[in-house]
This record gives sequence, structure tokens and C-alpha cells, in this order.
Amino acid sequence: MTPRVLVYVQHLLGIGHLKRASLIVRRMAASGLDVSVALGGRNVPGIDFTGCARIFLPPAHAADDTFATLIDEDGRPIDDAWRERRATRLLSEFAAFDPNVVMIELFPFGRRMFAFELLPLLAAARARPQPPVIVCSLRDILVHRPDATKNRKAVSLARSWFDRILVHGDARLVPIEASFPEMADIAERLTYTGYVVEPPPEPAERGASPIGAGEVIVSVGGGAVGLPLLRAALAAKPLTRLAERTWRLITGPNLADAAYDQLAWSPPPGVIVERWRPDLPAMLQSCAVSISQAGYNTVMDVLQAGARAVFVPFAAGNETEQTLRAQILDARGWAVSVDPAGLTAEILAAAVDKALTLKPPCVEIDRGGITNTARIIGALARRARAGQGGS
Repeated sequence: MTPRVLVYVQHLLGIGHLKRASLIVRRMAASGLDVSVALGGRNVPGIDFTGCARIFLPPAHAADDTFATLIDEDGRPIDDAWRERRATRLLSEFAAFDPNVVMIELFPFGRRMFAFELLPLLAAARARPQPPVIVCSLRDILVHRPDATKNRKAVSLARSWFDRILVHGDARLVPIEASFPEMADIAERLTYTGYVVEPPPEPAERGASPIGAGEVIVSVGGGAVGLPLLRAALAAKPLTRLAERTWRLITGPNLADAAYDQLAWSPPPGVIVERWRPDLPAMLQSCAVSISQAGYNTVMDVLQAGARAVFVPFAAGNETEQTLRAQILDARGWAVSVDPAGLTAEILAAAVDKALTLKPPCVEIDRGGITNTARIIGALARRARAGQGGS
């Protein structure tokens, strides 16, 4: 029988978690695993789960960038009845699929608001006659929480329920303890997979001019919180050494329609506004400068392309992940980091001009996260199916 893997993914505002998960599970399926993906967020066009069964849980997303309130598909705050329906659905799907591995993205180091369904899932998994291996899937940097008590509780939950913790990064660039020091207490369960990055796109045919060549590419990931950066870029354009170049704004699918319409309606000369570019990684290879936030997927695309870059991290509320990533790259001379709290057109223009003086980064880090994760999960699934546990 084919080894079975259940993957749980819940995105709330951005699309980085979903994109990273899609790359991993497609490779799992292509390697011969039977993969079901439990999706708890809104549908995002362009994110591909080819080869995997999809379980659409009642969707929830964050009402705003504070993440304080979760709302359902109708825009209403979720309640206990909603939670019970969703938890029941997840348990039912788990029982029917009977996986050899359960991989949960981020929890218990994030997504604590979904403990109402994840703790029952973990208990049900442990109660099986032949329990599945339970794996936590983490990005390279976690949001720093100053409450040490909550951090220790997360570590305790991980020790109690999880057999492996896969960190999709490279400790040579940033160890997970840099953002979550308490992770050192369970270091024996950590495995670094390398960064999850799509293979580099094929170069343009000889003599062909690549789309985006010589342009300034401004991208904001999913776009839900990208409007301030997009507006700042428009204002910065005439102040830079690249004022005469084409500036291409890629707003992301989650930018509000009204904001997109405002940007796209009669943009200034030399400005192109687009919702989405599936070929963005290829465009970055030949751009003059990339301006973006500092999310995991965007940064990896920029580094793989060797693009000169300006990063303006998303840092609302208690979000620290992107700031730390951008600061690390700036300190190594691989990019220019701009503090979003003081973002102005003049500061962004100066950062663009500074980026032009950088050597294109040649970054030696492990980018094998897609293949490595599929290989690790496959080995764990086969061992679990043979009754050998998760060691």
C-alpha cells in the first residue's frame, strides 16, 4: 500500500505558508506518496496542488494585520459552533484517510488560535493502534514572542506530541534559535531541510529580451498589507537614478480591489501595474532592482535570481520575522533593508540608489528544501507503515 501523508496548512493573511506547502506536497506526490492536504484558508488562485487530494475546511482568515480576530467566509467572527464544525470535519477526514505521517505547518510555534482542532487531532493520532509519525513544518524564522511562558508551553507541546520538527532553512544563514531561543531545549528533534525554493527558471532564448529586463520590480507577495510600499515606490521613482526605467508594480491577489483599481487607473508614465506574475522569479533574473517585503518566498526568489534588492519588511503589530530576515541580509551586504516605520519616498529612493552599488549576491545556502523534505517524509511514512515509529 502507498504510504499516506496528511498535511495541515492554515494561512491567515499572506500566502507564503500556502505557497511553500504547495511546493513541498507536489514533490511528495510526485515521489509516490499518497498526499491529502487539509486547507483552512481562503482559496488563492495560482497556488497549485497537482497530484494531491485537497480537504477544504471551512475557511478562516485574519480580519486585519493584528491577527486578533478570525473571520469566516462570510466575514463574521468565528464562534464555538463554527469551531466545533471544523474540528469535527478535520477529525473525520483524518480517520477516513488513516495517514502514516501527519505534518502540521507552524503549530505549536504559531497558529495557537487553532488549538481547538489541532490538539484533538494530535490526540486522535496518538490513540491509533499504529500511530502516525507527527511532524511540525517550520519556516526559517519564527515571530519573536516576549512571553517566555508561552514559548516554554510551545516547546512542551512539541516535546509531548511531535516526533520531528523540520526547519525549512539553513542554520548557516540563520539558526532557528535566533528567533526562538527556547528551541534549543528540543534540538534533538530538529532537522534542517534547506530552503524551499523552486528550481531556477530557464534562461531566455539567445537573442530574446526577457520580460522585465532592466526594470525595477516592486512586489508585495499576496498583497494584503502591501499598499504602503506600492505607494511609496510610486513616489520614489522620480527621485532615483532609475527614474527613466520602467517600474513594474505587482500587487498580489489579496490587495483590495479598490486599492488595485486606484493604482491601475492611468498610472504615471513608465509604470506598469499588474495583479500577479507567475513568471516573477524569471523576471527577477534580469531586473535592475527588486523592491519588496521580506517574506520567505520572495527573499528566496530574489537570492536565487541574484538580484540587487531593497527589502521593506512587514512589521505591523508584533511581527518580527521579516525584519530579522531583512537585517541579516543587509548585514551581509546582500541587500538593503529599510525600516518600514520610517518609510518615505526619499528614504526608499536612497535605498534603491544604494542597492545599485551592491554586487549581485552569490549566496551559498542549501536550497534543497523541496527534495529533502519529500525524502524525509517519505522515509518516515514508510517506517511508520512498517510499524517502526518515527525514529
